[in-house]
Amino acid sequence: MLLLLRRHEVVGSGVLIEELWADHPPRSAMTTLQTYVYHTRRLLGEHRVTSDDRELVLTQPPGYFALIDEDELDVAVAERLIRTGGRLLEENRLEEALASLDAGLDLWRGPALSTVPCGRVLESNIAHLEELRLFGMQLRIDANWRLGRIGPMIPELRSLVISHPLNETLHAKLMGALCQMGRRAEALESYRNLRRILSDELGVDPTPEIQRMHMEILNGEKVLV
Repeated sequence: MLLLLRRHEVVGSGVLIEELWADHPPRSAMTTLQTYVYHTRRLLGEHRVTSDDRELVLTQPPGYFALIDEDELDVAVAERLIRTGGRLLEENRLEEALASLDAGLDLWRGPALSTVPCGRVLESNIAHLEELRLFGMQLRIDANWRLGRIGPMIPELRSLVISHPLNETLHAKLMGALCQMGRRAEALESYRNLRRILSDELGVDPTPEIQRMHMEILNGEKVLV
């Protein structure tokens, strides 16, 4: 998996050994790694992923790399679609942006690499993938907001603030969406929830911008997010 995520990049044997055994590699680590690569190639051949005309895992000092087309890897396709969606959003091509973002986010089937045993090297890749997914979801929220499709976003925003409780931008979007839909009491409750989380976890208050939004909601003013 590490070779796939770092496609077209030589991953050193030392990095692969660190991923497999962290700070406690066996004396036979290099030999065992070579054995793992051999069995991986054999399994890829048995499942017809590779053939005599096409190798996937190639040896290149000081390690190995995966020779794979971008369109063959979901994460590469998802990243391209999300980046494209962001560019289209900047160009105010909202429907096209939303279609690209939906297509990219639809490639996720849950948390990144949730079924793959991961060492500390892959953990950093997981963090990148989760940030990419969150970035795409925030862009999709922005696209829907600008298209006036605010109500349907509320369940997704509620889910996001639960999974990312310290992300004030998401809380602000939820507050704004609830207020726009005439659910003022729920918007105020959302603010109180954010203030409690920040106080308990970090000992700080919401940003001045969010405090100002809170006052606008209290005063019945139009809220801009």
